[in-house]
Amino acid sequence: MKQLTFGLIMIFSLLSGSIMAQEEIEKKYTKEVERLAKKKQVKKAFELIKNQKNQTTEDLITLTEVLAPPFMEDERGKVFAKMLKEAGVDSIWTDKVGNVIGLRKGTSGQSGYVGVDAHLDVVFPEGTDVTVKKVGDTLKAPGIGDDTRGLAMLISMLKAMNKADIKTEKDVLIVGSVGEEGLGDLRGMKYMFNESGLDIDSWIAIDGGGLGRISNAGLGSKRYKLLIKGQGGHSWGAFGLANPHHALGKAIAVFSKDAWAYTSGDIPKTSFNVGRIGGGTSVNSIPFESWMEVDMRAIDPKNLDEIESIFKASVEKAITEYNASGVRGEVSYELIKIGDRPSGELPASLPLIQRTMAATKYFGETPRLGRGSTNINIPVSKGIPSVCIGRGGQGGGAHSLHEWYLNDEEGDESIQLALLITLSQAGLSK
Repeated sequence: MKQLTFGLIMIFSLLSGSIMAQEEIEKKYTKEVERLAKKKQVKKAFELIKNQKNQTTEDLITLTEVLAPPFMEDERGKVFAKMLKEAGVDSIWTDKVGNVIGLRKGTSGQSGYVGVDAHLDVVFPEGTDVTVKKVGDTLKAPGIGDDTRGLAMLISMLKAMNKADIKTEKDVLIVGSVGEEGLGDLRGMKYMFNESGLDIDSWIAIDGGGLGRISNAGLGSKRYKLLIKGQGGHSWGAFGLANPHHALGKAIAVFSKDAWAYTSGDIPKTSFNVGRIGGGTSVNSIPFESWMEVDMRAIDPKNLDEIESIFKASVEKAITEYNASGVRGEVSYELIKIGDRPSGELPASLPLIQRTMAATKYFGETPRLGRGSTNINIPVSKGIPSVCIGRGGQGGGAHSLHEWYLNDEEGDESIQLALLITLSQAGLSK
């Protein structure tokens, strides 16, 4: 089945013209991982992870049923913190922005933390029904997979480490992070790496996908809200008055034309999208306000900066031309940045990435390096060794009310994989 899956992936890649490179794994890392996996404590931890599968599922259900919209992760954070404490950490705290952090001390006294995280937030708004429903072995609820499953994996991994009496050379941070989704704009990671003062030298994120998925690159994005304002009035009585909706339409038209010309050129993939539009009070009123939200993404930071410049210039051009078109009065506008995720890519030769590929291969999977918009965008942009791995199992419907997750054999292996990568990076204490 795994060979068939990989074959289908390669066929799809060939058809889409985007073949994923199979990076070479250095023999020393393959041997290192194999030696580590054969250690008595590690084998015991692997068995414990399998034996506590039912409890891991119960933890997943408990966490899922505490809704955590962006900027409202506190209650789920408290539940996760309680689980961390019960599983056993040396210290635990919640930082200024809401990240829940458990510290498991190493034995060597070396500086620099190895961080492992899953994000607390889900995309669903306050009031969403997150009651978990069981259909056979399948669990159904919004957020059951993305990324609540990752949180449950961290608890299982921590329990196994403690029960197997595993000690690491370096300190390990086990983190439930905030603000990964949407307008959260990676605020948890931005705080961790820009303001917390923590000396973090490597990061492992768990967030989506199967066992072979490894992200070593961050897909950057910039997001804006364009707010256009006018006097507003009656559609008949004030006809001819500058209309924010009309100005917005012109801004979309000018930006779409200029941005399409740019993104259709010979450059690394760059995208733009008008995702939301709003404003106005009734069909027979000239609105006093109109707005849209725009998402722009690019592989290369240079292209991201350039598409952002095109957007700003297009808006200025459109509003100027609209105000000079003969309308009475004028509209004004404001650009509000609502998202800024940096791009970046780490070489496959880095020890953490080599270890992650070697550990993935140990579990019989072909490692596939790729790019995504995840928590590792921040450390990757700073050149800090980081990877994002999948949560395993079977799942679907992410970001929908029909999300589901099935914890099959690969689900256990995904936790074992996270543990093996963590131990290889933090070092198993002798």
